[in-house]
Amino acid sequence: MTVDHPPRRGYADSSFGQLHYVEQGSGEPILLLHQTPRSADEFRELLPLLARSSRAIAMDMLGFGLSAPVPAPQSIEQMAAGALALLDALEVDTAVVMGHHTGGAVAVELAASAPDRVRAVVLSSAPWTDAAYRSSHAGGPGVDEAVASEDGSHLTQLWGLRQPYYPPGRPDLLDRFIRDALAPGVDPAEGHLACARYRMEDRIGLVQAPVLLLGAAADPFALPDLEPLSEHLTASAGVRRVVLEGGTIPLMEQLPDEVAAAVLDFLASVGAPTAPSTPHLEAS
Repeated sequence: MTVDHPPRRGYADSSFGQLHYVEQGSGEPILLLHQTPRSADEFRELLPLLARSSRAIAMDMLGFGLSAPVPAPQSIEQMAAGALALLDALEVDTAVVMGHHTGGAVAVELAASAPDRVRAVVLSSAPWTDAAYRSSHAGGPGVDEAVASEDGSHLTQLWGLRQPYYPPGRPDLLDRFIRDALAPGVDPAEGHLACARYRMEDRIGLVQAPVLLLGAAADPFALPDLEPLSEHLTASAGVRRVVLEGGTIPLMEQLPDEVAAAVLDFLASVGAPTAPSTPHLEAS
């Protein structure tokens, strides 16, 4: 199936202020939630691939991109409320929710707080934010932290902190990261700190929808979290794990075809929106 229409940009009014989103395609809605400090642009390559069979909606999460800014301290719960507000504004009753890195934590909270609104969940490189995670990040995220300087050295500092975890020969991906990190009103470190404040261990057991855990083999931060995430999704209708070889932190932009194939295969396996749930399972 081909997509005849290009992506459409829009702003939705909410109690938080306006929320910016990009959508393409028709069919069952799938809401895409990005990592810190990115925007809907993170899904630029993935959006048309998912739009072949779905109404793919990539949003700038609350506090990021062109969506309403949020003062510190930010929280995952607040970001999830912003995502739910977008679904309300777009009159979407139920959706598949997919989150990458920080977006994965937001997807967990959204599925836990509004289980009747989430049919399936894709957690891509989501962090496991338990007590040990919170303790290790108490002093700051250790990434995306740079004080603005007159000589512009903070730009190369931001670049250098990310470069070791990005695929070689792809400075274009770092360009896109820098642009989002410098967006007006965005604090590049605050989204990481929001993850460090989130008590995921108290919430993940409330997720009832089937879940795909998507991992990037060359992401040293998130790949080890697949195991505890899987162990704690105790109420999920089914858990599947897929690890993409060669994948790094910007997985959505780096390997969009492979990501789309894994997501669409998962959605096909869990059936139509009205299909009954399946027992808890795990596959590698």
